[in-house]
Amino acid sequence: MGGLRCLDGSYLTVTPVACRDSVGSPYEITLELHRDGVLYGTVGERCGWLLARLARGVAEARAGHQDQWPDPDDRFPGLPGEDELFAFRYRTRNGVVSGGELRCQLRTIPVWTPGRRGGSGEWRLTRRAFVEAWCGGGVGLRAVLTSAELGIFIDALVAEAEECLGRASPATHPGSP
Repeated sequence: MGGLRCLDGSYLTVTPVACRDSVGSPYEITLELHRDGVLYGTVGERCGWLLARLARGVAEARAGHQDQWPDPDDRFPGLPGEDELFAFRYRTRNGVVSGGELRCQLRTIPVWTPGRRGGSGEWRLTRRAFVEAWCGGGVGLRAVLTSAELGIFIDALVAEAEECLGRASPATHPGSP
């Protein structure tokens, strides 16, 4: 189970659950959200392939050299100006959105670093992933992660999805059976 300690002190657990076709064979995943062990929502119908792609993207971004983000913890996948890494909602068969949401947005945060011995300081920019979960009732949770922490979280979800589906990777089936 992938999990995150949220800013309010609660613990958000995210568990992949197999989606099954008409004969009962697993083909993709949905994510169950639990807050401190209590069901919080169900999101992300057929999201395994996107999570697998994101896991690769985070690893590549951290390994690459980016002059703008010299600290690997500030490096995330995506193009400049893109700030949403994923947004999963629960949709009923008729398309109505309900039951929760899990999203991840990137934010740039300025941090003031004071100068030494009375010298002037400087602003340093950091980037963080804000993972937010919402239950069907509208109550939200938030965790703030470095790229390393996001990578660990997503890698754990992908590994559990692979186990849940009984195959090498959810990335092999981008959507339907």
